[in-house]
Amino acid sequence: MLQTLKKVTVAYSRHASTQRRLISSTRRLFADPWPLPHTPEHMKATATSSDTPPPTPLPRPGEKEDTLRARLTYQSRKRGILECDLLLSTFAREELTSMSHADLMEYDKLLDEPDWDIYYWSTGKRTPPERWANSPLLDKLRTHARNEGKVVRRMPSL
Repeated sequence: MLQTLKKVTVAYSRHASTQRRLISSTRRLFADPWPLPHTPEHMKATATSSDTPPPTPLPRPGEKEDTLRARLTYQSRKRGILECDLLLSTFAREELTSMSHADLMEYDKLLDEPDWDIYYWSTGKRTPPERWANSPLLDKLRTHARNEGKVVRRMPSL
């Protein structure tokens, strides 16, 4: 019985030392694939190069203003990134009804930009490119993102 116990102990200790060695001595092969927003890794990973041309919006000839507002509301809500969804959907709920046709078209162009760029421009973590640097629309979005009234925001229903 003692020999059996020694064999089991040796086998267990070999197995345990192998596992311990694998767990403790393996180094990380890859960086975190989903870094948190506002971390240097995320800022670097989501940066759009400066030589990237502005996106070309799809032509929508004959689109009525009501249809345009409905489409922009939907596109503000369904971005694919929760941070942008919340920011843009609440902005659209508050501002779209009072926007002129020219403002709606500018907002449509803004929604064609990459999501993380819009998010970081509106939170002031990145400097927007020249085409958006002096935009009153982006200034309104920045004011909305600051949430100076400390309003609890929720996703509006569709």
